[in-house]
Amino acid sequence: MADEKALEFKILGKCSRSKARVSVISLPHYDVDAPVFMPVGTQGTLKGMTSYQLEKLDCHIILGNTYHLGMRPGTDVLEKVGGLHNFMNWKRAMLTDSGGFQMVSLLKLSEVSEEGVKFQSPHDGSEMLLSPEKSMEIQNTIGADIMMQLDDVISSLTTGSRVEEAMYRSIRWLDRCIKAHKRPAEQNLFPIIQGGLDPKLREICCQEMVKRDCPGYAIGGLSGGEEKEQFWKMVSLCTDYLPENKPRYCMGIGYTTDLIVCVALGADMFDCVYPTRTARFGTALTATGQLSLRQQKFASDFTPIESDCLCSTCRKHSRAYVHSLFSREAVGCHLITVHNIYYQMRLMKEMRDSIMNDKFPDFVKKRFNLLYPDKNFPPWAVNALSSVGITLD
Repeated sequence: MADEKALEFKILGKCSRSKARVSVISLPHYDVDAPVFMPVGTQGTLKGMTSYQLEKLDCHIILGNTYHLGMRPGTDVLEKVGGLHNFMNWKRAMLTDSGGFQMVSLLKLSEVSEEGVKFQSPHDGSEMLLSPEKSMEIQNTIGADIMMQLDDVISSLTTGSRVEEAMYRSIRWLDRCIKAHKRPAEQNLFPIIQGGLDPKLREICCQEMVKRDCPGYAIGGLSGGEEKEQFWKMVSLCTDYLPENKPRYCMGIGYTTDLIVCVALGADMFDCVYPTRTARFGTALTATGQLSLRQQKFASDFTPIESDCLCSTCRKHSRAYVHSLFSREAVGCHLITVHNIYYQMRLMKEMRDSIMNDKFPDFVKKRFNLLYPDKNFPPWAVNALSSVGITLD
């Protein structure tokens, strides 16, 4: 894949102590500043948000779900309109997953073989097959700037021979994805590093996939309930083996603590449904932790969600107002979603700025002290940060 790439990666600055770095990922639709958080849009939208609003929040890149988009509106519609960017009127960058995770996580009847993922359609009960070739076909039609390979998805808690089987199959499926990819000059295909919690398998997977010289690489198979001590060690191992001159995407990461730690460990891109999903439960994200605005104590709290936040929700509305709407009006959910996405964008920008000024360790200490004022820092985070020279004392 070395000849044709639709991605340029430029490192702008590095932390002198940790593995954190700032970069620009130039994609066909937009130049993305990294480290970056990518909000998840399922069917051509973030729940409760318009494309225009996402631009106003300075969101550089979003996710689309291949499985859901392939079902609705379907590839026929997307092909006629010229891809998802046109369909949803989104001018900036986009990444699509392979579709495999939804097949396994949402459907009761699924079966993985060398051919692909066989599953029962939730629409009419018919048997369908998602192969690496089919995943590429759908993603080529969607037209995202970055496409993910179809990988053999297993739980991070899986042990035994199945872990090795899934890792090697993911490598073989990557080769089939590369062969089936029809638009390498316009879309980038990222492999997904597998290997469970086995360091040797992770190392082998990194080495094999790096040989394919793809535009960027994802760290998959984590954030599935494994011990955090194991989680950070796998992330750090992968960033050590993945190329310095390519973006590194750590999949499924959205909590503030996790984002800060993974940036320190050298990852550049992150995604999670967390900020939007938690908004639908009435929870707002702040520098000092979560606020459950459904609680009665906020009924007469006329301060903004965060006093120094410049999002439209915080500038124009109070906690009391959002509280009064939440259980009765959809706009209450929307207002929290706006704030939560802005919070994530702001967090990433502050990290980028601190790295560029070589003040990242100071930033980490400040944010951890806000999140954990009693100094009861998670031991795994202390260990992870210590591994790259950052202490929280």
